[in-house]
Amino acid sequence: MRVRSSAVKVSIFAAFALAGALLLAVPSAAGAQAQHERPPADKGPHEPHPEARAAIDRLKSPYCPGFMLEVCPSPQAAALRDSLDMLARQGVSTDSLVAWVLANHGDTLNALPPARGRDLVAWIVPPLAVLLGVAAVVIVLRRIRRPRELPPPEEVSEAERQRLEEALRELEAEEETPL
Repeated sequence: MRVRSSAVKVSIFAAFALAGALLLAVPSAAGAQAQHERPPADKGPHEPHPEARAAIDRLKSPYCPGFMLEVCPSPQAAALRDSLDMLARQGVSTDSLVAWVLANHGDTLNALPPARGRDLVAWIVPPLAVLLGVAAVVIVLRRIRRPRELPPPEEVSEAERQRLEEALRELEAEEETPL
C-alpha cells in the first residue's frame, strides 16, 4: 500500500511539473514571436514633441485628481498626452495646446496661474517672502554675532571700598580659624 501512495504522489508531482513547464514555455514563445513581429523603429518609449512636453508640464490631470498630467497613470491621461503630442507635431503651439485642454476639460487644470491681474500675486509673493526671510535671518545672525556693549563701570565710593575691604578681612579670618 505504501508503495502505491508514493507512486501516486510522484505521478501528481510529475503532472504539476509538466503543466508548469508548459505554462512557462507558452508565454515566452509568444513573447519571442511578438518581438520578431514588432517593427524595428519602435524602440523604447517615444519622446513627445517639445511643444507638447511644455504643455503637459503646465497642466494638471483631469483623470487623476491631485496629479500632474505628466505623471497620471490612467489610460485616459496617456491618450490625452498622445493627442497633445500629435497636435504639437502638426504645428500647434504650447499656449494653444494648453488653451485647448482648458477649453475641453475646465480651467481648474491649469497648474500655473496667469502672470496678470490678481493672479500676479501668486508670482510675486513667494519670491518676495523668500527674500524677506533671508534678510531676516541675516539681520538676526549679525545681531547675535555682534558683541554687546557693557555699560561703563561705576565708580566705587570710599565708604563702599572700606566696607568691601572689611568684608574680605572677615572672610579671610573665618577661613584661617580651625573648626
